[in-house]
This record gives sequence, structure tokens and C-alpha cells, in this order.
Amino acid sequence: MTVTQKCPKHIMVLANAELPQACRRAGEVSSFLQSLGVCSTHGSLYDEADQQALRLGEFDMLITLGGDGSMLRSGHLCAPLGIPLLGINIGHFGFLVELGENDWKEKLPGLLEGAYRLEERMMLRAVCIRDGEKGESWDVINEVVVCRGQYVRPIQVSAMMNDSFLTSYIADGLIVATATGSTAYALAAGGPILPPELRNILLMPVAPHLSLDRAIILAEGASVSVSVKTRHEAVVSVDGRDPIIMHNDDQVLVTANNKSLKMVRFQDPGYFYRNLTAYMEHNPMTSIKGNEKFVTK
Repeated sequence: MTVTQKCPKHIMVLANAELPQACRRAGEVSSFLQSLGVCSTHGSLYDEADQQALRLGEFDMLITLGGDGSMLRSGHLCAPLGIPLLGINIGHFGFLVELGENDWKEKLPGLLEGAYRLEERMMLRAVCIRDGEKGESWDVINEVVVCRGQYVRPIQVSAMMNDSFLTSYIADGLIVATATGSTAYALAAGGPILPPELRNILLMPVAPHLSLDRAIILAEGASVSVSVKTRHEAVVSVDGRDPIIMHNDDQVLVTANNKSLKMVRFQDPGYFYRNLTAYMEHNPMTSIKGNEKFVTK
């Protein structure tokens, strides 16, 4: 591979603390990087002190050990800082993780020579609006989900695009996803798989009843407003975080984010298609670890 990227000099290595093997391996990765002349330290992805050390700007790359849930959490740390993220898979298959548990020693020397490429993943920005007032907001890597709460009853969800009515659903919910998120909840709901480099917004209903049951793909510049009509509980959740209660007529405004997630890749851009069959044939239920989610702690 042509050497075109910046050679990282200060690398933070963070592990999913819920996976003991990841914690042990993080120490090995950090020691290996040090033996190659890199300033490196390791810690826990869930430790606030370790997160704060990263935010101070002393590191120019993050390596995380875990699965796709760990990659999401790490991505939310990296994107605001503009630093690249590299994942090492621990224990199960993942769409987002680049290296396997047993091949990182082979690949990391090339990383330090700049022999990698950066894949920029589009992100979204979501803002909750109640009574015309903006409330909580989020950066989004995978998806925004507006859906029913604890009661097993559909809700009415309306979608506006650029202030014009687009469509409405009677459904369990509506997913607004990035290309990255197209392989997450949207895929489980029957949505299309989008190549990771696409900068589009995907709308995918969940269990629609007598409503449009197809995905809608919008351009990057679209502004999407999702509102709910319900007499019972509705919620909004972003990237698997704990849900927030939505009231009748609440809205969530979703737009393209000015931040992007930079992911380190050693494979050429065709890797996604070559590996797609393996992704789809993998059954995460063969391992309890396959149920890992991005959970705020």
C-alpha cells in the first residue's frame, strides 16, 4: 500500500472492560507499540479518566478492543477530536472492526509507517424539539430511532423533509440511519445495505401497518423532522443509548453532521463487498458476546 497517511506517534489503546480478554490484550498491544517506538498507554473504554486523557488532545489515534458496540462508543470519543479510530475484534464478528484478535501484530508496523487509508463515515446531528424549543441534542454514528415505548401498540410517525411533508407511518417506529447504521437496526428491520462511503440518510419504518413499508434514501443535504402522535408512550434513542420519553407532537430534527468518523482501514475499498457474505452468514447468537451494544455508563 502506498504510504500516504500520517504516521501516528501517540496512540491510546482502550478496551471494553466487560471483556477480560480485551483488557489483557490491550496491555499487549500498548507494549508492542512501545517496542516500536510509539508513545502509547492503555486503559478502559468506560473509565472517565482515560476518556479525559484522550480529550486533552495528547493522542493522534485511538485503538479500541471489543466489538461493534465498543467501536460506537469509541467513535463518539474520536469524531469530535478528529482523530482516527482502529478496531481490534475481540471474541465475535463485527461490521466496523478492522483487525482480528490474531493479526494485529502483523498489521500495526504498517500503521506506524502510514501504510493505511482513512475511511470517512458520515454522521448525523439530532435535536429534540418540544413546544418549539430545542432540547437535548446528539451526534449520531448509526441511527436515530423514534419508536413505541413499553406498550405494544403502534404509534403515528410523520416525516417532513426540508419543511415539506414526506410521508407518515402507523408503525412500531421509524429509523433514521447513516450508511454505517444501514447494517445495524435498519438491516434487522429489512432495510437495504448501503456502502460505507455513501453520504445519504436512510429512513426505515419498523413493523409498519397499512403504511409505506419501503426504505427511503435521502440526499446528504436533506433535513428530516420526525414527529409523533400518540396517546401512550413513545421514545427516542440514539446509537443504542437509553431511550428518552417523547410526548405527543414532539419532534426530532435530523441533519447531516459537520463531523465525520475517520476509521483506519488496511484493506482496499472493495473489502466491504468481499466480506458481505461472511457478514450476513454470521449468527451472533452463537456467542453471548454477539449481543454487545453501545450502552452509556
